[in-house]
Amino acid sequence: MIRRLCIIGVGLIGGSLARALRNAGVCEEIVGSGRSVGNLEKAMELGVIDRFDTDPAIAAAGADMIVVAVPLGAMEAVFRAIQPVLGTESVLTDAGSAKGCVVDAARAVFGEVPAFLVPGHPIAGTERSGVGASFPELYQGRRVILTPLPETDLRALDRVTLMWQAAGARVSNMEVTHHDAVLAATSHLPHVLAFSLVDTLSRLEEHDEILEYAAGGFRDFSRIASSDPVMWRDICIANRDAILKMIDRYMAGLNEFTGMLREQDEERILETFRRAKEVRDGFVGH
Repeated sequence: MIRRLCIIGVGLIGGSLARALRNAGVCEEIVGSGRSVGNLEKAMELGVIDRFDTDPAIAAAGADMIVVAVPLGAMEAVFRAIQPVLGTESVLTDAGSAKGCVVDAARAVFGEVPAFLVPGHPIAGTERSGVGASFPELYQGRRVILTPLPETDLRALDRVTLMWQAAGARVSNMEVTHHDAVLAATSHLPHVLAFSLVDTLSRLEEHDEILEYAAGGFRDFSRIASSDPVMWRDICIANRDAILKMIDRYMAGLNEFTGMLREQDEERILETFRRAKEVRDGFVGH
């Protein structure tokens, strides 16, 4: 299906996609690009890619599918670098966690949203990073959201859809703004809370003792605070408005609960916990 796949950013996300597609036998050649020669050499050793170049334009030249899996803050620079080598058969997609900023970056570079661009977001990952953390089963049964625009060529959309399906993902389409609002609630806010909690506890005088006695609940909740700080800084800046709205909603709920606790309102506290448990159990069961 793909004659030459170019992955720009061969880390957990890009590397896992390359591994999945290689296992599925849908790529003739996989070319990698990125800033770290050491990471790219490791990708070669692991058989994730066939060759690499640190210059994204050289890596992308002649590729019929280019996947950009870099931090959102680097997206525009990558688009600008590869623009001169994109051909008539090229399809360009990304794996960014926010989509409005990707569309803006494309407009800044190409002057308009190019028909060959299919913005995308795999809802998968772990707290680990780098190609050494990649594995081919990452996308099995996981959701991938594509956010095509009116300008998007339907053939390009079909090719990106088939690519992710070959990796084992369940693909759906969503409007850009709606995507960013949904992900602000379900992914970006939880990461902000985890980072903030761990940072707050680390600045307490007795933080060593607190962390020493941390139980499973703390480990489960704070696990995502081990994620790549640069990537999450870029996500927060890129999707700032939607995240701020969710923080405001969360703070309102937290203030309401604070009032219940001050008033020792056992019934409302129990009602809140029961309601949350019911929603969580239903989500896990689904």
